[in-house]
Amino acid sequence: MTSDPTPLALPTTDWEAWLGSRCDDQLERARGLVAELRTGGRDSAATLAMWNDVGLALANAFSVAELIANVHPDEAVRSRAERAEQDAHRLKTEIGLDRALFEALAAIDPEPLDDDARRVLSLSLRDFRRAGVDQDDDVRARIRELSQRQTEVAQQFSKNIRDDVRTVHLEPARLAGLPEDFLAGHQPGEDGLVAITTEYPDYVPFMTFGEDRAARAELLQQFRNRAWPANDALLTELLELRREQATLLGYDGWPSYDAEVKMIGKGSAIPEFIDKISEAAQEPARRDMAVLLERVRQDHPEVEVADSTDGTFYSEVLRRENFDVDAQQVRTYFDFAKVRRGLLEVTGRLFGVEYVEVDEPAWHEDVTTYDVVVAGTGERLGRIHLDLHPRAGKYGHAACFDLVPGIAGRQLPEGTLVCNFSRSLMEHDHVVTLFHEFGHLVHLVLAGRHSWARFSGIATEWDFVEAPSQMLEEWAWDADVLQTFATDAAGTPIPRELVERMRAADEFGKGVHVRTQMFYAALSYWFHQLVPDDLTATLRELQERYDLYGYVPGTHFHTSFGHLEGYGSGYYTYMWSLVIAKDMFSAFDPDDLFDAEVAQRYRHRVLGAGGSKDAADLVADFLGRPYGFDAFQAWLNRS
Repeated sequence: MTSDPTPLALPTTDWEAWLGSRCDDQLERARGLVAELRTGGRDSAATLAMWNDVGLALANAFSVAELIANVHPDEAVRSRAERAEQDAHRLKTEIGLDRALFEALAAIDPEPLDDDARRVLSLSLRDFRRAGVDQDDDVRARIRELSQRQTEVAQQFSKNIRDDVRTVHLEPARLAGLPEDFLAGHQPGEDGLVAITTEYPDYVPFMTFGEDRAARAELLQQFRNRAWPANDALLTELLELRREQATLLGYDGWPSYDAEVKMIGKGSAIPEFIDKISEAAQEPARRDMAVLLERVRQDHPEVEVADSTDGTFYSEVLRRENFDVDAQQVRTYFDFAKVRRGLLEVTGRLFGVEYVEVDEPAWHEDVTTYDVVVAGTGERLGRIHLDLHPRAGKYGHAACFDLVPGIAGRQLPEGTLVCNFSRSLMEHDHVVTLFHEFGHLVHLVLAGRHSWARFSGIATEWDFVEAPSQMLEEWAWDADVLQTFATDAAGTPIPRELVERMRAADEFGKGVHVRTQMFYAALSYWFHQLVPDDLTATLRELQERYDLYGYVPGTHFHTSFGHLEGYGSGYYTYMWSLVIAKDMFSAFDPDDLFDAEVAQRYRHRVLGAGGSKDAADLVADFLGRPYGFDAFQAWLNRS
């Protein structure tokens, strides 16, 4: 048994100094190790062990810098974290272009190494070549410039989205349809108007329940124009930088460069996959859209094409009228505190762990911290931090961030869930999102006991990363599971019949949703492949081709589409991984989602394995066969 490492000690004051010290020390350690490695003279095992330490030091710096840049309430601390990120990227680029270091690793004889070490060596040498280590001096100098500028532009792109919170001011009467708790928290100001922001706890309920179509359109206009126009120019520059880097390295564009190390294998396979999924979804999408448009036109006969002004609202109307599902009634069963407690109980039971709350310093009073321990033995596996409510300057979506990459016997894995949920009642969609994001957190912790930094945590190919989280969403739809924590104010569990109707209502519109996702994927791919002069015009063309919702005139969705920075040309990965998630879930008994044998096999062969195998092999190890398309197709066709 490995020793129990100590969790990272977070400061109580002076976060800026602590952050600088943490990141600078780790980067300096990486530099020192690289300098030693360049001298050579060590055996294979010692050389590779030192290289592992380089990767660990870099990961330590990146993890804390990226998290704190997105969550700390003090702008000065966030700015210091962004500078630390830039320093880490700069060093990573230098390491990738260091020929002497590459030659030291290339000289390693793989024969005496075990399988894991050989995999680390092979992947590392591949990464050096992809970084441009074998290019001439001029090309390598330009790659350094491109890498540094990409980091700066990407950070500014994300910062502009994070900081551009917009507001519409409405007469109280225009909030008709909103839940009572929402209205109670949105009282008129001195001018007699109610402020509604583009933050999710305001935006989602308003677009779901707000009866005033013009008010929804006004809010949507602001939401879709966040970070406009600044991010239009930044995104164009980022796309150009990525294209130049890829072509310098011999690829026909960024998608080909990026896809080479993913499950999909090559960039040209991305539009093929997008079109395959679009075709599979066409019939159910058109069927459901016809129903939705007909219902919109009952209230607004002049509407010819439904757009996002109406999509969420009328989907909710149809759930009430056709499926007897009222989201305002549903949300009475999802008190935030109960949901959080239920999430921990459900995942603890599923994966054989317990969560022990600890009173430790964090960056904000909203953060709750838990040690993750083995059920029954108390052996500590990791530590998690839950930061689940919105505030100024915080990352505005939902995501899982590393804090400390886990290494067996050396570092305890620590991760953070960063979300923006209501403090009171939650929409069921948000409950599903919480389960999804927690799936990443569990993956990070359970894969945090490898010896190789390369395998630690969520270290699989990027187009598999979402599959475990998408699969965990299924537990947020199961009546038996929900009844363990979803209770109303009187303590009555959510009725099974209501959950069944919720599931039936959720099935409605899935084809439309899939086509919208393919629009996003096409945007991600073609922006990077074409680098068009007019991004908005290309957006409109792609939306007309793939999305069944019409373009909203005067909006510029791409400027706040943060995945264009983080996922690059690879947004297709959400649907690619969903195909796999549906297949993996088929291994579970729908009448017993906590079957210990299946759950433990999944935990150890998929989650715990981290990046130690190719994702396709992990799935085959779990299923006993290669993954396939049938389960996804059956789900899509089910009505």
